[in-house]
Amino acid sequence: MKYPIGIQSYESLRRDDYVYVDKTALIYQLVTTGRYYFLSRPRRFGKSLLISTLQAYFEGKRELFEGLAIADLEKEWTARHVLHLDMNTEKYADPESLNSILNRNLLRWEELYGTGPGEDTFAGRFEGIVARAAQKTGHRVAILVDEYDKPLLQTFDKPELQEDYRNTLKAFYSVCKTQDRYIKLAFFTGVTKFSKVSVFSDLNNLKDISMDMRFVNLCGITDGELHGCFDEPVEQLAAACGITKEECYAKLRLQYDGYHFHEKAEGLYNPFSLLNTLDRLEFRNYWFETGTPTFLLNALKNNNYDLDNVTEYPMLAEDLRDIDIASGLLYVCGYLTIKGYDKEFKMYKLGCPNKETEAAFENLRARSTR
Repeated sequence: MKYPIGIQSYESLRRDDYVYVDKTALIYQLVTTGRYYFLSRPRRFGKSLLISTLQAYFEGKRELFEGLAIADLEKEWTARHVLHLDMNTEKYADPESLNSILNRNLLRWEELYGTGPGEDTFAGRFEGIVARAAQKTGHRVAILVDEYDKPLLQTFDKPELQEDYRNTLKAFYSVCKTQDRYIKLAFFTGVTKFSKVSVFSDLNNLKDISMDMRFVNLCGITDGELHGCFDEPVEQLAAACGITKEECYAKLRLQYDGYHFHEKAEGLYNPFSLLNTLDRLEFRNYWFETGTPTFLLNALKNNNYDLDNVTEYPMLAEDLRDIDIASGLLYVCGYLTIKGYDKEFKMYKLGCPNKETEAAFENLRARSTR
């Protein structure tokens, strides 16, 4: 079995015969029941692969979906133009960083779809591109934005630059509303919605599915998927560790399971850590070892958050992903998850998802006080 560790291209994954946990029934439900979505998940949770899967679907690459649930659900396989913007590819250290990545993508799209008179701003150029891309085939386009919030996350300690980025992105993303007639689907991923800096204030038709029970399993691996897709590798892991298969499943659950993005949802495994463990046949803190995001450390240090009692107090739903609150910041970054819910008072209890995140949290607490 080949594990897609670090592979974010769905087409590459399928053509090179890597294992794929079938999420396409959920994807079909997503694209046939709505048009504007936002999904927040921690890093290394499969957001980029989801974006790439959506791209292959909208480009009508039916052959890449043979044997999957969507092959029987989708009847038309309309090929559409896809405008894919990956915000991961820059380090946003100065005012020109954001301009650079937007301009590069706009130039690439303009080579395909042309330019129009008076298109002299990023938003104006994007607006023209969306219209011409749809008119070229007669089919509405898909807009896919991966890690839309990276410029904002990397400027936590530079409020003036963050404000500049916010204004640029607000105008750019507002095109999704002004060009609604040309858009089949717009999908944004990121760590947080940044409601307090109003990046999406003009895009008030955006549906946040981060805590939508219907779509909680879009990213991550369920216990059923682990048993159904990886039973033989788990048996091999158990043999390598000198334990029974049942003990191995229990250890995997304790080490990597436990992410909850809805109070009624089942737990999810971190796919990065789980796949690395099955590939190397060794239990380690793989997610933790990829490093702590710099923006997270900066935010904790600059705000003097007290992490000693961060899980002691329940949170209101509206505060759950508030990055100005320590527990909200740690929730969106994957260090904390939902552990309980009080229906009467609509309060969430948070805690570490598993053993790996407990180790990561202790390390984070130590580093934030240095």
